[in-house]
Amino acid sequence: MLHSAHCVSKLITGESISYMGDATALKRILIVDDEPTILLTLSYALRTKNVEVITASRLEPAEEALKRYRFDLVIADIRMSGMLGVEGLELLTYIKRYWPETYVIIMTAHGSEDIQHDAYERGATYYYQKPVDIRELMRKIEELGIHLKE
Repeated sequence: MLHSAHCVSKLITGESISYMGDATALKRILIVDDEPTILLTLSYALRTKNVEVITASRLEPAEEALKRYRFDLVIADIRMSGMLGVEGLELLTYIKRYWPETYVIIMTAHGSEDIQHDAYERGATYYYQKPVDIRELMRKIEELGIHLKE
């Protein structure tokens, strides 16, 4: 069942960050990925009248959003530069340093056992290889106390 939610685009450090949700939302999720289809798919699947979703396609706007809002969950891709970067792991470390209570789910299409181990060492709640099963992801998010069903 769909509900009417407002969508406002906020400009943060020169990067458009999409805000989707309801003004009375109780939970907030940040999705950080450089693939627009993943941002759109996850934001559509996860937003409800009780959940706000903010998306960022780069590390800098994600950090700015983290400074502006309190997030219950961050879902981040590891590689956002298209190179051999591990920006998502850097973001994970940053989140756990300043907001240790925030859950972080790491996703990657370029993972390895070493990267998975590193992600968990840095405090990741879950780690997924892409493509991610959206139903499994939603089930895990529900287990974290973020209710996606309306």
